[in-house]
Amino acid sequence: MDRDEKPAEEVGPPFPGGTVAQEAWARIQAMDDWVIERQIELTTIPAPPFGEGPRGERVRELFGELGLKQVRTDREGNVLGRWDPENAPVRAEVSETLPLVVSAHLDTVFPAGTDVTPTHDGNRISAPGITDDGRGLGAILALARLVSEHPFPISRPLFFVATVGEEGPGDLRGVRHLFAGGPELGPVSGFISLDGVGLDRIIHRGVGSTRLRIEIDGPGGHSWTDYGRPNPIDALGALVSRAGSFPLPEQPRASMTFARWGGGTSINSIPQKAWVEVDLRSEGAGELESLEGRLMEACREEVEKASKGQPHASRLHLAVKDLGRRPPGATDPSQRLVQAAVEATRRLGEEPQLVSSSTDSNLPMSLGIPAITLGAGGRGGGIHTTDEWFENTKGPEGILRALLTILFLEESGFSVEPGNGPLR
Repeated sequence: MDRDEKPAEEVGPPFPGGTVAQEAWARIQAMDDWVIERQIELTTIPAPPFGEGPRGERVRELFGELGLKQVRTDREGNVLGRWDPENAPVRAEVSETLPLVVSAHLDTVFPAGTDVTPTHDGNRISAPGITDDGRGLGAILALARLVSEHPFPISRPLFFVATVGEEGPGDLRGVRHLFAGGPELGPVSGFISLDGVGLDRIIHRGVGSTRLRIEIDGPGGHSWTDYGRPNPIDALGALVSRAGSFPLPEQPRASMTFARWGGGTSINSIPQKAWVEVDLRSEGAGELESLEGRLMEACREEVEKASKGQPHASRLHLAVKDLGRRPPGATDPSQRLVQAAVEATRRLGEEPQLVSSSTDSNLPMSLGIPAITLGAGGRGGGIHTTDEWFENTKGPEGILRALLTILFLEESGFSVEPGNGPLR
């Protein structure tokens, strides 16, 4: 059989009624081993920040093997492939004929040289990146294969995209390029990101972030003979203490985390430089901007306070560097894309959880494009650690949920009949 499918008798009893969803469920079960093999294969190809090329090349090969059209790698490193429906009916609204984007991200948080060899313990597969986002990549390949091999009632084109730069240092550079107004995508009707595991969460709000490196320089000197000169570490300590008492809004929620700091050269020296990195987050653009403004004002005041009364040559100097900015955004819960995901989740017997997070969907949300992020089924843990793991418990259901979400977007009266399987 093609691509190592399970024989039909292993699929289990068919659903009554012969609906599209029941046929899809049988096909998803039959290709489950193939999906897991692709998930593992791609995980074993390292994709550190700004080093996603080899993994992207393999995804490009797979897109071609699955029959997608216009398969290519763009200038930023995103891999794209297009599926067009055959004999699609003419839709009354232009928005209903625009492509829908289905994506997962290529990159991981792990630096070059990290051992990504998978280990197996029963149903558990452990490897850095196996869940985030090896699972998402396996799922978009499964969806591409499903629509290429079976005439599902989908009347809009689908763009399958494996993006670069989703993780922290990448600063969403992949989706920024996709939606920068160039020719890569053109107008789209919506955006679905498959990221990680699970069946109930629907991310429809994007948490924005501003990441800064605050550096304070001074003349430094000997810890005894030059004592009294302004100390950059003292100034930073005062800043961190002061900022920690800032009142933060609860709605929209905001957070401020001083994540890393350092400075100095020896135990018996006044340091010439000290630095701290801070992560600001909020679901509201105004709140994020306001928090940054308060922090910058505190920076200037603490540097001025530490330099007060000092000759010009002994004063401290402030520099602030951008490490990344992710825009906040939201897709209204009443929007059809969110409602389609809610309905698909409920049909699998799960209670939808409408939540916020920071994913590739932030960027299209910020532009007013309907966007959501879904887990791709299964269970996982140890995310962003070398102990990351995945278990294929209800893994196929995650792929079915993504497909049902696409189908529920259609206006063709698509319905799901309860059956002898995951559908409720």
